[in-house]
Amino acid sequence: MRVVTPTEVKRRVFLSAQWRYLVMLNYIVDPDVLRPLLPRGTILDLWNGHALISVVGFRFLDTRMLGVRIPYHRNFDEVNLRFYVRRELDNGEVRRAVTFVRELVPRATIALTARYTYNEPYLSVPMRSSVPTGITETPGRLVYEWKTEGQWQRVAATAVGEPSVPAVDSKEAFITEHYWGYTRQRDGGSVEYEVTHPPWRVWQTHSPELTAHVRTLYGAAFESTLANPPASAFIAEGSPVTVYAPRRI
Repeated sequence: MRVVTPTEVKRRVFLSAQWRYLVMLNYIVDPDVLRPLLPRGTILDLWNGHALISVVGFRFLDTRMLGVRIPYHRNFDEVNLRFYVRRELDNGEVRRAVTFVRELVPRATIALTARYTYNEPYLSVPMRSSVPTGITETPGRLVYEWKTEGQWQRVAATAVGEPSVPAVDSKEAFITEHYWGYTRQRDGGSVEYEVTHPPWRVWQTHSPELTAHVRTLYGAAFESTLANPPASAFIAEGSPVTVYAPRRI
């Protein structure tokens, strides 16, 4: 678990919430597909020499923006496509991070706020899900759905066995323990922001499923990759999270 430093305590919290029941379908992708999307100042973060992308569906719960609960915007679903980058600082520190290709949410206000504050690629669409209402050791099949072009699409998987914290050198740890975000800005620059949470327990899965209008949502370059079965899939239990305000780099 990361130790919070006095410097971190002084930083402004932009958003706090719980992220729960993260269905994570992971694919090996040609690095050349991702390089045009890299935020300035970052490079691809590879797993055993492979570039990965993940389709992730999860629940936002008890969401607060700048410490304030926004009526009708506390609990909602999100589905995103993300990839993994790193920023290497002059002092030797390496910040392992996530960059998003597309993020789907059901509320227009959420999408507009994220685009304005971070220039994150959010899109508001009708959404629904089938997940437990509380925290449970046996979540069963988790389904997140969204609607575009008049059709419902989905990401889903079924939890298997007991959850456990993955080994530090595992693919599951690599995917879940990227604690920074980088986003390209309209002027070509980048912003970074930190996300803090404890290590997550994960379930292994069976019957992972992705049905999506890939070309419309993510672009033609991702079609061949996402047409294949995922290279791995798991469900992360989640936890409370803190997202700090962005800053330009």
